[in-house]
Amino acid sequence: MRLFFYALRDHDEIHYLEECAEKYDFEYGLTSEYPSPDNLDLAKGYEAVSIITNPLGPEMLDRMKELGVKYITTRSIGYEHIDVVHAYSIGLKVAHVTYAPESVADYTIMMMLIACRKMPYIMQGATVQNFSLKGKIGREISASTIGVLGTGNIGATVVKHLSGFGCRILMNDVYEKDELRVYGNYVDKETIYKQSDIITLHVPAYADNYHMVDSKAIDTMKDGVIIVNCARGSLIDTSALISALCSGKVGFAALDTIENEAGLYYLDRSGDILDNPDRAVLLSMPNVYLTPHMAFYTERTVSDMINNACIGLLNFEKGIENPFEVKRN
Repeated sequence: MRLFFYALRDHDEIHYLEECAEKYDFEYGLTSEYPSPDNLDLAKGYEAVSIITNPLGPEMLDRMKELGVKYITTRSIGYEHIDVVHAYSIGLKVAHVTYAPESVADYTIMMMLIACRKMPYIMQGATVQNFSLKGKIGREISASTIGVLGTGNIGATVVKHLSGFGCRILMNDVYEKDELRVYGNYVDKETIYKQSDIITLHVPAYADNYHMVDSKAIDTMKDGVIIVNCARGSLIDTSALISALCSGKVGFAALDTIENEAGLYYLDRSGDILDNPDRAVLLSMPNVYLTPHMAFYTERTVSDMINNACIGLLNFEKGIENPFEVKRN
């Protein structure tokens, strides 16, 4: 079987791909470019294609089908950037990957601690030798009520790790997990909004979740609430968040992902003028900590992403049960 990898990074992913090719005995091609109408012909002659978080709409999927591609995987947990319905309508199978949840869970808690102790403001002051205490008083995570929206693999790991801090934990998910009740209580979203000092998001980017944190939701939250997002940018209405940060309703936002980040993250855009005014506004605020969608990024996770992408594609070809297959809606 022949696999083609788009947007493959030569400074980390290639090592794991070489190991997989030797272990599972397949041929591969690659490019560092993201798939586009101009480079889809690179996939000609390959049965399977691997991408990262870049859009694949009907036109590009149709072209891949014409080129002989049968299977597509994204090296990410989320797959909302692929038109899955159209892919299956033309006979393409789609997979995603899973990876160790500890990477994002640990990063999330790090973001909470950074927010609680106002670290960006402290460090910005220190660089200009402002060592005063004014405006830098923090809060203790142990004395906080933390609302966890979404208790899938990552959200559940966040809950388990938070339990060691002694904080009160509230949880919400469509599918409740009995084993987590020892750490906290499942409640409705409105209760989380009203009672939480810190709210962290761990839900997928489904249509039903679009802008789940909007002005209406924010209005019901505690004054000075901390919002952490290491999931998907579309979960938060950025305009509403900026207004709430300016008014003080939201005390701090720690964001690893934001709306309209396509074409920015994972690329070197230094020296470019970026057409993303919301990001510029967020960066200007001392009560915002912004990182470029890299909560997942550890050695173990990158290994998992490459390995599971290969397994998912090879399972399709073998016609065996595929735990990474994106099921038809």
